[in-house]
Amino acid sequence: MTGMARAFWLESPGRGAIRDVELPAPAAGEVLVRTLFSGVSRGTETLVFGGRVPENQYAAMRAPYQEGDFPGPVKYGYLNVGVVEEGPDAVLGRTVFCLYPHQTRYVVPAAAVTPVPPEVPAERAVLAGTVETAVNALWDAAPLVGDRIAVVGGGMVGCSVAALLARFPGVRVQLVDADPARSEVAEALGIGFASPADALGGLDLVVHASATEAGLARSLELLRPEGTVLELSWYGDRRVALPLGEAFHSRRLTLRSSQVGTVSPARGATRTYADRLALALDLLADPALDALVTGESAFTELPDVLARLASGDIPALCHRIRYPGD
Repeated sequence: MTGMARAFWLESPGRGAIRDVELPAPAAGEVLVRTLFSGVSRGTETLVFGGRVPENQYAAMRAPYQEGDFPGPVKYGYLNVGVVEEGPDAVLGRTVFCLYPHQTRYVVPAAAVTPVPPEVPAERAVLAGTVETAVNALWDAAPLVGDRIAVVGGGMVGCSVAALLARFPGVRVQLVDADPARSEVAEALGIGFASPADALGGLDLVVHASATEAGLARSLELLRPEGTVLELSWYGDRRVALPLGEAFHSRRLTLRSSQVGTVSPARGATRTYADRLALALDLLADPALDALVTGESAFTELPDVLARLASGDIPALCHRIRYPGD
């Protein structure tokens, strides 16, 4: 055995704990990683924490290195940045990203880790999984030069999409959110901001990421005729009602989903999951994306932090978890 590690487990809906974990010695082709930082994907992980994963989605919602089953006990998470302490020379000593839960050390196949580019700080690299979601969404949405676009919902995923859209030439992009504090994030990303009532209409594309019924309805209202809403929100076990009467058909609007579990069909023949993640890490060289990390806590505080994130007591985008240096 390599030794012991500590991991965060959801013991039951609404209650988490730190558990001791025994680690095996890495075999040939495996790596031992010491975690530096992990990130809490607030939308998905708070739904998991609250036990709100629908039973018919248990298989689809499994994280790559999840242990246990929904609704709990379960070890869940997928935004992990660490340093390789044992493994092949090609990655030994490298800072890497892995789709691994919140755990101080872990052993995985070497192919499961992706080296973080030297120009990307480890603290920012925890955003890689969310930026990867944004990359896939834009492959699905296929925005064009000069498009008029809104991102409705200024959470972690919505802001990641908006940050990438800000790089498109000639695109007018506006972040729309009911929380006026999100205007500070929009300013840091170099994009416009509006409340739902004041948002500009006549849009070619709206990316919806607010996970609210009102946000999705407003997204449809903002479109020009034959415009498209790309739905990125995941509602867990909630039902959503939409105004699909009114002008939905006469204006020939499109509502389509996007989900990171599959590489977009627009790139599926030419890009792998590894290609997509490597691209996301390259894009994280932009320091403007630091605006998406809005809080940090120690690993030992994670049971309390997740409860406070789930209740809304901590209004975070990405909440970063800091690990001991031993």
